[in-house]
Amino acid sequence: MDFRVIGFNDPFFACLEDMFDLPDLEVEKSVNTPSKKYVRDAKAMAATPADIMEYPDSYVFALDMPGLKSEEIKVEVEDNNVLVVTGVRHREDEKEKEVKYVRMERRIGKFMRKFVLPENANVDAISAVCLDGVLTISVKKLPPHEPKKPRTIEVKVG
Repeated sequence: MDFRVIGFNDPFFACLEDMFDLPDLEVEKSVNTPSKKYVRDAKAMAATPADIMEYPDSYVFALDMPGLKSEEIKVEVEDNNVLVVTGVRHREDEKEKEVKYVRMERRIGKFMRKFVLPENANVDAISAVCLDGVLTISVKKLPPHEPKKPRTIEVKVG
């Protein structure tokens, strides 16, 4: 018979820790173990689904942002070619202390997505619209470089 030993580092306990926001249960921490902040940031990035479409004149990013207002979402360009979308999801009833959750599947807290933009993206022509829980970011493309025409050089005598 095969038995599985469940320790404090088991995903089962990590899930409980996230659900109840318990302090770290790890007994010893390795140098190579990612920090709790890193793990939360990674989960925040993974929990924000996105579609990316390419059109002849632009790139369009569509991200699910259910229940968020446009002022709760921040869209930036960093390092001149990285599109960064960040924000925070709050519980609607945080102020009500009488609420007891029977099941909680909708993620709350910080979210973040980063996208490296292609070389032909015009970072000065970006627009963002949030409608019906979907954030749509349009990034215009730069016009293609025209090939250099050959230059004729006059040949002089002597």
